[in-house]
Amino acid sequence: MSLDRRSFVAGSVAAVGGAVAASVADAQIPEGGGITPTPFTELTFTQPYIDKDEWRDAPVRHRYVHGGFTGTAARFSFYFPVKEQYQGRFFQLVNPVPSSENTGEAATGEESYICFAIASGGYYVQTNQGGLAATGSPGSPIDPSIAAYRVSAAAAEYSRTVARQMYGGRRPYGYCFGGSGGAYRTIGGFEQTSAWDGAVPFVMGTNHAIPSMFTCRLHGLRTVGDKMALVVDALDAGGSGDMYAGLNEEERAGLREATRMGFPPRTWFLWKTMGWGPFSNLHDLVVRNDPSYFTDFWTKPGYLGANPPDSLKRARLQHRSPVKRIIMTSDAAAAGIAAPGFGGTDPARAWQNFQDQWGSRPFPVAFELDNPPPPAVDLQGSKIVIDPDGPNPGTVSIGRRQGDIVTILFSPVSGAQVEVTGRVRQGDRIQLDNSDVLAVQTYHRHVVPPPDFYVWNQFRGPDGKPIYPQRPRTLGPMFTTAAAGAPHTGKWRGKMIVVETLMDEDALPWQADWYRNKVRANLGARIDDHYRLWYIDHALHGSAVPQSNPTRTVSYRGALYQALRDVSAWVERGAVPPRTTNYKVEDGQVIVPPAAAQRAGVQPVVALTANGRVRADVKVGQAVEFVGIIESPPGTGSVVEARWDFDGSGKYATPSTVTPAPRVEVRQSQSFDKAGTYFVTLKATGQRNGDAKTPYGRIYNIARARVVVT
Repeated sequence: MSLDRRSFVAGSVAAVGGAVAASVADAQIPEGGGITPTPFTELTFTQPYIDKDEWRDAPVRHRYVHGGFTGTAARFSFYFPVKEQYQGRFFQLVNPVPSSENTGEAATGEESYICFAIASGGYYVQTNQGGLAATGSPGSPIDPSIAAYRVSAAAAEYSRTVARQMYGGRRPYGYCFGGSGGAYRTIGGFEQTSAWDGAVPFVMGTNHAIPSMFTCRLHGLRTVGDKMALVVDALDAGGSGDMYAGLNEEERAGLREATRMGFPPRTWFLWKTMGWGPFSNLHDLVVRNDPSYFTDFWTKPGYLGANPPDSLKRARLQHRSPVKRIIMTSDAAAAGIAAPGFGGTDPARAWQNFQDQWGSRPFPVAFELDNPPPPAVDLQGSKIVIDPDGPNPGTVSIGRRQGDIVTILFSPVSGAQVEVTGRVRQGDRIQLDNSDVLAVQTYHRHVVPPPDFYVWNQFRGPDGKPIYPQRPRTLGPMFTTAAAGAPHTGKWRGKMIVVETLMDEDALPWQADWYRNKVRANLGARIDDHYRLWYIDHALHGSAVPQSNPTRTVSYRGALYQALRDVSAWVERGAVPPRTTNYKVEDGQVIVPPAAAQRAGVQPVVALTANGRVRADVKVGQAVEFVGIIESPPGTGSVVEARWDFDGSGKYATPSTVTPAPRVEVRQSQSFDKAGTYFVTLKATGQRNGDAKTPYGRIYNIARARVVVT
């Protein structure tokens, strides 16, 4: 049963309004006191309970309340500040997939959502979204709205009852936020319920993002191959700017197709390690929901595989090998294989936890091959065909390759697949087949959606009709419904700020513009009274503060925090947030102005020159004069920090003295004692209140310059 606004509002009133709320409005509970649960009415989630209520000192002083809903697997955790810090609001993280309601407890400092919420005058809410069993997927009988928003919304409303018992006062304001799959769920909950007053989805997709945003990337990676190194150099600071130079016709076409689909070209610097990313958990669902495509691709006119280019022929692998060793959950740690989803734990214990998750007995998780394919062959996502010549062959997907060992993919959607792998015995011949992997790379050509998804226009003829054969149905809305509970409409009540990144490798930047257009169609001229979109440059999909490539990218976590604070001030006090980033979309690419005043948004803009240009050619020992200009967009605070990286380590060991101001100029002289090519990076930090010491609302940006030393 789905949950509409009317029924949810009725449940909210029953739980929080009227006599119940009046009876607890002035109640205050001292440290160590208990909380009496107040019934909450929301369809399935009718009987909340609390099983833990205690004060804790880490990561900050707070009151921890844990519970769930009787008769369900739904669990929640509330983290309440001391009364003196509470300002009548809460912040609720919505995870991409159901996970523990306590995942926020391990983080500290700038990475801690709990600390941020409490420092921002609110309490923090997190749920398990109903648990792993509530995970819906295309074709699944599970009601996707449970994990998408119903558990989250029920916990949000019940938290208000608990908060009023603790603090008294009025109904707390609530703000949900989530990224990637969590953005789907954040938007789904905000559109389908009235549980929150404001929302901050970040790095978001569209109703047709999956699988196409991943398949176009895989196609680009395959067609360009090792020549991606030329593309990366051309687009880097001081490069030629021509990313197609040195590519043949097929390579240029593959790169152009991915670019027009919206993949940001500067992000190809990840080409060696990017791989499938989250798509490894979704590929099997594409095969499962459109199985005939993977036959049609290799046999029917109009599909690339029916008349394959030589590169596709060379890439196809159908390789058989005896199984030299079957690696079980019980001996995977000794084999050096990490347990999926249990990083950071003792390896043996991690595998025991993984085994307990899927079943009590050991089961196969990898095969060592007696006759492996050549080491250079990438097997990720390929099929392992069990008993390929038998009457009932089974298949599982490869997670990754470790030398002669292939691991089996486990995910919430693929399951443990123990029945299939349990049939394998040492010495059995299995087949490795990447035919489906190659086929899916151009799947996006055959699922052209309506014209408002404009990146697909490259696959339309002059008459507006698709130029390639089309599948009988498009899977994108099915994936969106599985994640969000319903396709996105752009219709909601409240305030929303979207944070999107310009180098996102998974949720391509143009998708936030698509949703903005949906919101504009709903709100019309009132859009600026309710909605903002902030693009963050030099940021990827993940929000982690420590970056894997710190001289190329920055975290957008500070912008996310600022968005949450701004949306709460907008809702509660009418404080108008900074303007939407000025941008345009050309051939699938989001383009922003170079100057901060014209770009708007919230991120400082950094310009860096070496001897007056973006590239300097000097002799060994010759000094290079670096000048950096850092500007914050109007009304977004001050530049509070500037640091230099001269050795490519990403440590930014050389600071410049900065007096907080909207515009800062920094200079540094540096020489190099060895010949070579160096990339010097300047990293800047902006902060709304000009506070250089706070860990929150620190918004970063970088600029690079190339120095060629001979």
